[in-house]
Amino acid sequence: MTRRELAHWTRQPVEVLVGLAFPVMLLLMFGHLIGGGRDVEGAYIAFLVPGMLALTMAFGLDATMTAVTQDLGKGVIDRFRSLPMADSAVLVGRSVADLLQSALSLIVMTGVAYAIGWRWNGGSGALLGALGLLLLLRFAMLWLGIHLAMVAGRPQLVQAVQILVWPAGFLSNAFATPASMPGWLGAAVEWNPLSATATSVRELSGIAAGSGSWAAEHAQLLALVWPLLLVAVFFPLAVRRFVRLSH
Repeated sequence: MTRRELAHWTRQPVEVLVGLAFPVMLLLMFGHLIGGGRDVEGAYIAFLVPGMLALTMAFGLDATMTAVTQDLGKGVIDRFRSLPMADSAVLVGRSVADLLQSALSLIVMTGVAYAIGWRWNGGSGALLGALGLLLLLRFAMLWLGIHLAMVAGRPQLVQAVQILVWPAGFLSNAFATPASMPGWLGAAVEWNPLSATATSVRELSGIAAGSGSWAAEHAQLLALVWPLLLVAVFFPLAVRRFVRLSH
């Protein structure tokens, strides 16, 4: 199932390239065109890049969501049911392919960040840990997205579901510190799963990112707990709904 999804890359290269270019555009836009970052100590680019890497893990789910709903609508699932495979294989194969594209996106983003002056100041072990946390967040967001896509039921409604990702993504510390926000808003931002991952990546890269709150001081713990909790909830829900819809 993963090979099937990867084969689509060669048939739809423009879609893959757009998916890689979009987060790069956001990085360049916020880093150089809009810029700023109130209450950010040191170079803003050092604060921005980890936040953008975390934000990238939340965006671009629409391709996976659309593919799942299209398979359901075209009757492709009926062919798979004649094969000796688990009901979850279709969804798991798609999620693995998406994770591979997400890893490629992280490589591209890191290369562009280095080109505009960002540097990783942590060790190689910290770098692997940061990549692991980022891909774990992506894996959790995938299962949330897949479940919502099947709730929507049709590819035409996936766009509306994807729009919901934007408020959740920007309600994070990707671009600004919670300290620069109103108290109630900053508190909500610090408990956002994206904020936990962004803060963890900053800490692993050598930036002092904690603000004194419990969520900030335990960001790496939350960066593990939030995705695992999302997977524990939405993986079985997605598989159960997939089985019901495909019968």
